[in-house]
Amino acid sequence: MLLSPLAERNWEDVCSVLEEVLENQSHRELFALELGSGTGQHVTRFAQKIPFDVKWQPSDIKDECHESIKAYIAATKAKTVMQPVHLDASESWEKWAGIARNSCDIIIAINLLQYSSFKTAEGVFSGAGQILRQNGLLMLYGAYAINGIITPSSNEDLDAELQNMNAEWGLPDIDVLRQLAYGNGMRMERMIEMEEYNKCLIFRKF
Repeated sequence: MLLSPLAERNWEDVCSVLEEVLENQSHRELFALELGSGTGQHVTRFAQKIPFDVKWQPSDIKDECHESIKAYIAATKAKTVMQPVHLDASESWEKWAGIARNSCDIIIAINLLQYSSFKTAEGVFSGAGQILRQNGLLMLYGAYAINGIITPSSNEDLDAELQNMNAEWGLPDIDVLRQLAYGNGMRMERMIEMEEYNKCLIFRKF
């Protein structure tokens, strides 16, 4: 079982946003896909805390993450969390673990695009445009640039650190993501300021 101190710090704030954006759909069963579930801390916490009827599908590309997610599911006895699937968001949606078109109510990705190439960002929006239902939501959490500008200095340092780890990584630009969304049948509905200079971006499929 892996432990992410960052996930322990931010899960509650992210969960509050999730509750708020899903509240008007809480009268029916919802299907949620998490991209890049990592340790499994977020998805199992969400399943425990959110009072709505949500079936959660965690996913990741790493085998060690799958084992950790399974351990968290077992430890928390989270009956609404499905077993993790292998999913590479940079691939076309047809390879997204057999998830059907128009089947998801919400897709969530926490600190995924910052640790990914632009091809993954393109894949996330392309895939979301296919597998989200009409009015379905894509929710992204993390630190971002806005129109090429990164603030404050701590986020500049984070961007430099990420690019030192991998030249294709770094803080995505919200304006670029907005264009990707529109090209895939979604529009950015809200940008919510979060702790530690992070943001939640909410995109809706139209």
